[in-house]
Amino acid sequence: MKIYQVDAFAKELFQGNPAAVVPLKAWLPDALMQNIAMETNLADTAFLVPSRDGYEIRWFTPAVEVDLCGHATLASGHVLFEHLGFAGDSVVFYSRRSGELRVSREPGGDGGMRLSLDLPVNQPREVEGMASVFEGLRIAPRTLFKGAFDYMVVLDSRQEVQALEPDFKILAAAPGRGVVATARGGAGDEDRADFVSRCFFPRSGIDEDPVTGSAHTMLVPYWAGLLGKTRLSAVQLSRRRGYLDCLLAGDRVRMSGYAKTFLTGELCLPEMGEQKSRL
Repeated sequence: MKIYQVDAFAKELFQGNPAAVVPLKAWLPDALMQNIAMETNLADTAFLVPSRDGYEIRWFTPAVEVDLCGHATLASGHVLFEHLGFAGDSVVFYSRRSGELRVSREPGGDGGMRLSLDLPVNQPREVEGMASVFEGLRIAPRTLFKGAFDYMVVLDSRQEVQALEPDFKILAAAPGRGVVATARGGAGDEDRADFVSRCFFPRSGIDEDPVTGSAHTMLVPYWAGLLGKTRLSAVQLSRRRGYLDCLLAGDRVRMSGYAKTFLTGELCLPEMGEQKSRL
């Protein structure tokens, strides 16, 4: 069984968010896919099965299955285009919990292949303050937003977002998938962007995610409304950095970037026995 590790939303290797991608002919038992994700120990491992005109897709962190993972979907498109001979310029992924997703490719400005990820909008709404969010981020209470998956806190500057040192044990007490901190970007920033963010998911076994496509389905409509524009540039301020060009298109969010293959390999699962013919 082949496995690929891809740096998604990365201009170069060792940037962006690494994801594992495991193409299958048919689904493995859930417990086995969870164990594979635990063993890869990356933010997310995507599993793909051919379906209709595209592929069904599921995502697992080292601890749980998740409803949506943007960077592992982008990585899956990269693997299909770059390694598995997918002929078209757009591939459809069917997810159980987030509907139809799409990854398209086009020539990049530097001659490389640029990928565009198309996901449904996740409109954040103002909610009651939750002490575990503010205590976990070590900040004073302020307006709190909630999307379908995560809480969102808007800070005053990029520097405040960069300086956060969360208490992950406290942050893990907040219900939902995780907490996103964001602020407006600045023209004088080292990495110019309309907005910046950091994403924390200790409940899912990931203290800080390097680049989070699914969080941008919430961030993009928020900042588009605030800034009065539908095309936005974003930087996720993790240690690895992530760079996304985003477009709000009605009820969809499109985010573009590059992906780099770090490794290809073979999973050795001798205990599977009779299941081997399925892979």
